[in-house]
Amino acid sequence: MKVLLLNGSSHRNGCTYTALEAVSKALRNEKIETEIFQLGNPELRDCSACGACRRIGKCVYNDDVNNFVEKARSCDGFVFGTPVYYAHPSGRILSFLDRAFYSGSSAFAYKPAASVVSARRSGTTASFDVLNKYFTICNMPVVSSQYWNNIHGNVMEEALRDEEGLQTMRMLGRNMAWILKCIESGKKMGIIRPMPEEKIRTNFIRMPE
Repeated sequence: MKVLLLNGSSHRNGCTYTALEAVSKALRNEKIETEIFQLGNPELRDCSACGACRRIGKCVYNDDVNNFVEKARSCDGFVFGTPVYYAHPSGRILSFLDRAFYSGSSAFAYKPAASVVSARRSGTTASFDVLNKYFTICNMPVVSSQYWNNIHGNVMEEALRDEEGLQTMRMLGRNMAWILKCIESGKKMGIIRPMPEEKIRTNFIRMPE
């Protein structure tokens, strides 16, 4: 089993990475393979709502979004991490996830996921809520911890002193491993995932007849 973790920060080794690495270490201790995908700071297009992905099966802008979705297809769980910018996730991770989920939702459906948020001081719960909405629109079980998945610090050294935040990350990793193992055991016993219904799109605005 493998969990793919996304670092939505431009800083490779900052506070968000510190949180993700704590989750990753807990997963590895449970014999779960991990990979941290670094978003970094290359130029990144946002979703232009062109709809081309419905025809070609991937995002028309061929960059790390498509690479990430391909990795996601063979993974069993996900953790998405972001710093807080003005009480919301980074614009970079939102553009990335908009395109990833719109073009490759089948790679994520029915797989457990969690979000991790880092901030100097505040704005974490609002950002946490935004990231979780990607999961709850895609039939993904949401993994929790014993507190909201936040870590505090302005630089890595400060995040490493947030003992409660690090404990929250360790528990998140252990909870993710437990859920993955439960799903695996269920598969071996013949328990299959629910079959999705064809989507109904209700639109209450009608053109005059």
